[in-house]
Formats: sequence, structure tokens, C-alpha cells
Amino acid sequence: MIKNLRTIAFTLATIILGNTIADACTRVVYKGPENTIVTARSMDWKDEIDANLWIFPRGLEKDGAVGKNSIKWTSKYGSVITSAWDIATTDGINEKGLVTNILWLVESQYPKFNPQGNKKGLTIAAWAQYALDNFATVKEAVDELSKEKFTIVSEYVPGTTKFTTLHLSISDATGDNAIFEYIDGKLKIHHNPSYTVMTNSPVFDQQLAINTYWQGIPGTIMLPGTNRAADRFVRASYYINAIPQTTDTRTAIASVFSVIRNCSVPFGISSEEEPNISSTRWRSVSDQKNLVYYFETVKTPNTFWVDLKKVDFSKGADVKRLSVSKNETYSGDTSSSFTKTASFKFAGI
Repeated sequence: MIKNLRTIAFTLATIILGNTIADACTRVVYKGPENTIVTARSMDWKDEIDANLWIFPRGLEKDGAVGKNSIKWTSKYGSVITSAWDIATTDGINEKGLVTNILWLVESQYPKFNPQGNKKGLTIAAWAQYALDNFATVKEAVDELSKEKFTIVSEYVPGTTKFTTLHLSISDATGDNAIFEYIDGKLKIHHNPSYTVMTNSPVFDQQLAINTYWQGIPGTIMLPGTNRAADRFVRASYYINAIPQTTDTRTAIASVFSVIRNCSVPFGISSEEEPNISSTRWRSVSDQKNLVYYFETVKTPNTFWVDLKKVDFSKGADVKRLSVSKNETYSGDTSSSFTKTASFKFAGI
């Protein structure tokens, strides 16, 4: 019977996934008792990805970085974020407990942007940051972003021939969730508190279909074990509901870390048949109830965190950075270890 189940599962995954291979990440949301909400993500990338942590206060004036036709805004909320190469926000939490994560989605296709047209533009590098700056809840973000007042503008990853194709997930302190994808040039929003897991390809509709199939097979009997996106989705979905339901913060955070580690790709793994399988570079866990942002990289021995309640997010406060791109080692609460630094510029056109 187990052999037949494995054959069916492999066939289903092959049909849906085809030969699509992409850089990998996983995002999962834990919902515990007494409003305990925790969002975790892994950042998987084929090559080294320089990451740093940043503190952005309220009142920062920003623009879409796509020329004269860029959207402009002033941040309503302060945030703690992780940058990639100090040109993009990949992940973060704001002072209201809204969390954003961007993951790779090779099927993405964005609307054409006319620099001389009537519609404003926003670089994809600032997509996650725009949500953190402007919204306190998922509903607010869905209501506003569904109006499509601006166009997401993408470009090649600097120094590569890889065109940036991403989808965006957001979660809030109530446990609400939404996922934003651009398919065939059109925005598709998946909004439901139950959408607690997201990986890469295929598109989110198909991720749900794969998971529905696996829900008929008890996880205690068999779970798909490869590092393909569909398999990671199934494992994350199973384990996030299998770990203890607890109000103890230490236990909840430890449990969520164990899930995102289970869905990570071993460091240094390579495959001649699948050259784009990506090692996990770092992981973050956001405690949206207590407003604490946890972080760990695979090249340092410790997990550390930032307590947002100890951060000055007031208008006029300093932009600050905590460097982790040189494999610096930190321990415990690093809220006071950030140093004043000029804000990075988002990669645009």
C-alpha cells in the first residue's frame, strides 16, 4: 500500500510541477491559543545572498524607484526588516504586527509599465516594504492593493541574467493571511486566514490542490521528503498543525523554528540534474503577539532577536542597521546593537 501511495504522490507532483525548477523558500504561520501568531520563513538561494537587518522609523519619505512616474509615500509605521544585498526588502515586521515575505515564483508575469503613462510604478524591490509602511492589517492591505493604483515593475537580479519573479505573502497579528501573485500580467489575491503556508512554484491555486491530496494521507504514515516546493508545502502544512498548541512563548517559538528548519534545504547541497536547487541561507521567525523578530543564518551558531518594543520608531528617529552579511555572531536581544546608517536605495530602473 505504501508503495502505491508513493507512486501516486510522485505522479501527481510530476504532472503539476513539470520540469519547473526555481530558487526555493518556505513561509508558514502558526496560530496558537490566546492570539499567539508566529510567522516563519526560510530564505533559500543558489548563491550567497548578503543580508542585513534594518530599523526604519515612521515618517520616512520614499518612492517607487522607477523614475519620474514613481509612486511616492510616507511611512505610517516603523518596521524591522531584512534586506537582500541592501537593495531590496525581502522580509519584515512592522510595529502593528504585520509581516511581509517575498518568495520566488517563476510563473510570475507583471503588467507592462509605461514610464510616460498615467499609472505610477513601484519597484518589486520595495513591494514588501510598501506594505509594511502603509498597513496595519491584512484586510487594509487587500482593500488598498486590490485597487491597483500602481504597477509592480521588475528587473533582472543585479549582476545576473535571472529576471526577478516574486510573489508576496502578508500576515497580521489576528492571524489573517493574503498572498499576492501576478499571473499573465494580472494581479491575483488569495485572501483567507487559512492560507498559512506558501512556497514557490507552482502558483498558489495548485499548491492548495497538491496539499488537498496529501491531507488524505496521514502524516504519521508518510510525508513527501524532497526539497521541491510542493513537498515543502505539504510538510509545512502538516507540521505547523502538529506542533503543540501553547501560550508559552518559548515553546511556541522553538516549535515554529523546528518546522521551518524541517522545510529548509541543507546547506551546500548540489545536484547535477537539478542545478538550481537552493540551499537555505537564513531563517526568520516573527512573534506578532509580542512583537519580537528572531533571526538566524546558517553560517553562525546563534539565533538572535530584535524586540520591537525597545525600538524608537518615532518620526525623526534614526535609520539603523545590524550587519549580518559578514557572518557576524550575535546572541540574545540585539535591539541596542543596531548602528545609525543611511538608508539603502531600492533597486529600480
